Amino acid sequence: MFIATLLTNPETPVLDRATVESLRNAWGGGDAIWLDPGVAAEFPLEAVQENLWEAWADLQTLRIDLAVQPAANRKKRLLIADMDSTMIRQECIDELADEAGVGTYVAGITARAMNGELDFEAALRERVHLLRDLPESTIAHVIRDRITLMPGGPALLATMRANGAYAALVSGGFTAFTASIAQTLGFDEHRANTLLIEGGKLTGHVAEPILGKQAKLDALLQITARLGVTPEDAIAVGDGANDLAMLTRAGAGVALHAKPLVAAQCNLRVNHGDLTALLYMQGYRREDFA
Repeated sequence: MFIATLLTNPETPVLDRATVESLRNAWGGGDAIWLDPGVAAEFPLEAVQENLWEAWADLQTLRIDLAVQPAANRKKRLLIADMDSTMIRQECIDELADEAGVGTYVAGITARAMNGELDFEAALRERVHLLRDLPESTIAHVIRDRITLMPGGPALLATMRANGAYAALVSGGFTAFTASIAQTLGFDEHRANTLLIEGGKLTGHVAEPILGKQAKLDALLQITARLGVTPEDAIAVGDGANDLAMLTRAGAGVALHAKPLVAAQCNLRVNHGDLTALLYMQGYRREDFA
């Protein structure tokens, strides 16, 4: 048995009954359940339909996301999340680079690295080198004035943790940022790269080894083993090429507003909804949110 979930941006709810019933009837699904009127609904299916991605593309034009996944084991025991452009709206290194006067150049490298066009580790070293001599105090300033949470994040963390799930923030960014975001949102642990600092200034180097694509997968495997669960009990979310190994190994890997190369390799794609989409995909109703 499978579950088809239709959802959209809670800030601009455009999901109507006619759209849900049209797809349900076309696919011979069971009775539709509204998880949040105008925002999210689901119905059971006997099998994945051959025209799944054709239907997905049609719904995208209506600003509606569609996810189909096995009905069993939908409520996950672990949330493992990327940070930049996932739990927060920004790329931290781009914000630091802007303060250093090289924002446009660094943002271009970041975009290419996240779309898998550049080696992640080499691209990170190059970008960090351009931050040399930036005052350490700039980090706190950026966190305070330039970093904003992705909508739905607080509800996602609070609801999953209230239902017994463990939450890990695993980023190719920097511990100075993950420590703050993890505390703000209530993650149980965080992992990231460490910017090296001497005399109150960034040295232009990052501690080795760099936390990249393999390290994110390792984190998923290590944390699930420690918790006594399996990767199938995890829901992972990210947007960049360095998230792919983690996304494709987790029981539910969600490409959130992801780069094209990343979205193309993930079966669960959220282009219009916010982070509460991960709750709806697990079958939580709006009234279940913590």
